[in-house]
Amino acid sequence: MNSNFNWTRTLSVACFALSAALSHAQIYPNKPVKLIIPYAAGQGTDILGRYLGEEMSKALKQPVVIDNKPGAGGNIGTQITARSAPDGYTLMIGTNATHAANSFLFSQTGFDAQADFEPIAMVGILPLVYVVAASSPVKNVAELMAAAKSKPDALNIAVSTTTCRMAHELFKMRTNSAMMPVDFKGSAQSITAVLGGHVEFMVDTIASLHAQLASGQLKPLGVTSLKSSRLLPGVKSISEQGVPGYELVGWTVVFAPKGVSSEVIQTLTAAISGTLERSDVQAKLLQMGVDSQVKTGAELKAFVSSEKDKWGRLIAAAGLKPA
Repeated sequence: MNSNFNWTRTLSVACFALSAALSHAQIYPNKPVKLIIPYAAGQGTDILGRYLGEEMSKALKQPVVIDNKPGAGGNIGTQITARSAPDGYTLMIGTNATHAANSFLFSQTGFDAQADFEPIAMVGILPLVYVVAASSPVKNVAELMAAAKSKPDALNIAVSTTTCRMAHELFKMRTNSAMMPVDFKGSAQSITAVLGGHVEFMVDTIASLHAQLASGQLKPLGVTSLKSSRLLPGVKSISEQGVPGYELVGWTVVFAPKGVSSEVIQTLTAAISGTLERSDVQAKLLQMGVDSQVKTGAELKAFVSSEKDKWGRLIAAAGLKPA
């Protein structure tokens, strides 16, 4: 009788302890979450990450602490994230550079962009736009292609980043429109060259060209997202203007180290997606030049994988060699 009681009591205590342990394990997060940004403070991705972190903290009911780890084109912060414990308390803001282009632009990144990470949720895309000076007779993508084909390699296009260059490479591949890319150190120099008549065309982010587009100094021809963007209402995408499937955008995704539990992924996905569905958050992101997009799970994994393949092909086509 007594032994049965002791056995029953022991079993009850064990069940209670197991239940308590499982309950504790399911309480995520129960401490601050670190969000690594692999770029310097004040840079566009940093500004976006800090805002997202503030809003995520409200949904998670825990502080989201920003940790800038810049260097090597984003590789340093990305490597630190890859080597962190997969417990959900270290996340990062990844981009088309860190998780696509850098694998082909650097001989050693210190991480595997796919094998070492779990994509949690997309934050948004940063579409680019092809533009000309307001005085140019070219009004749309069809006329841009016609102009390029009428003077093969005689017309120039200003590019100021790897993303801009790849947008041009994809356009050239899809349309057989040969234009010579002219590299500039930044958007400001590219704009000056186009407005001064030194370069005929330009491609850059909508955010970078907002002031000149608003003032009418530059004329938009087509955006590089698959469909027209809320960032530039009334302007059709290149894909919608006769180049089906054309798409080359900057993007931001929240990643966790590989091995994070499905329960943590579910909590983070719900928190980030719920945040991005708020109209006030979408409006704020648009002000930052980001068109919020909801992608999670298998759809997001497929997107990141296809983007890496795409960037690899374009970098090879451009003749860029790993540093």
